[in-house]
Amino acid sequence: MAIKTGFTVAACMLMLAFPTLGAGAAAEEVRATLIAMWDAIERGDADAYAQHIHPDFTRFGENDPYLAEGKESEVGSIRRYVGRATNVHTEMHQPRVTVREDVAWIVYYWTDSGEVEGERFSSRGKSTRIFVREDGKWLCIHGHYTAVP
Repeated sequence: MAIKTGFTVAACMLMLAFPTLGAGAAAEEVRATLIAMWDAIERGDADAYAQHIHPDFTRFGENDPYLAEGKESEVGSIRRYVGRATNVHTEMHQPRVTVREDVAWIVYYWTDSGEVEGERFSSRGKSTRIFVREDGKWLCIHGHYTAVP
């Protein structure tokens, strides 16, 4: 006997590929927001990236010795990066999203590649991003990235 659940096969496959915890739709929105941020970087569009960043953003980057603070700092960093990087592509692996009302966090591993000033690069690492929902939109308020050899 077949059970109708309203889910398509594609939706089920997506849910299996990207497991989430907490409120399902909200968790998918958070994951989609992070992918949109990466897409903006791949297109070299720092302004589109900025639309997903909270004014109170903070960051512990892969190579940052100190905490970076503020949306302007983050967007400026991305603007400089996309000004010298090309063919950038990032993949997310084993994401786990947790949603608690208007706060969510996603932990994942990443791999990326591209070119910086004509030199090929690739890296991999692990990350935590924290999002807050304001006016119905998820904004990234903190990022912590660690490269893995």
